[in-house]
Amino acid sequence: MSAEEVANAFVQHFFTTFDNGVDNLAGLFSDQSMLTFEGQQVQGAANIMQKLKAIGPVNHTVKTTDIQPSSNPNAIVIFVTGAIKIGGDNPLHFCEFFQLVGTGPGQYYVHNCVFRLNYGL
Repeated sequence: MSAEEVANAFVQHFFTTFDNGVDNLAGLFSDQSMLTFEGQQVQGAANIMQKLKAIGPVNHTVKTTDIQPSSNPNAIVIFVTGAIKIGGDNPLHFCEFFQLVGTGPGQYYVHNCVFRLNYGL
């Protein structure tokens, strides 16, 4: 699969899974993974999952996905923009950055994830 195919499949899987059962995202993270969520950094799969669960029920609408190869030939960077409804409230604009790192043929984990809400647009 090309980097674009991997990244597009990842984005679809990540946000669909997040919206329907955040617990099922645990396998995408490792102990080396880091999440920065609205300026708060957490590291490790267990801590990341705790943070994602604390958000509560969400619904994402992805608007754009930009994909680039990383300086590491086994990594892909992805930048996503869209809208998120948290707990059924009005949608807010968001952006999210991912770096996927390959662990084997066709296998990746989320090494870096940065999430921000975009206010005042």
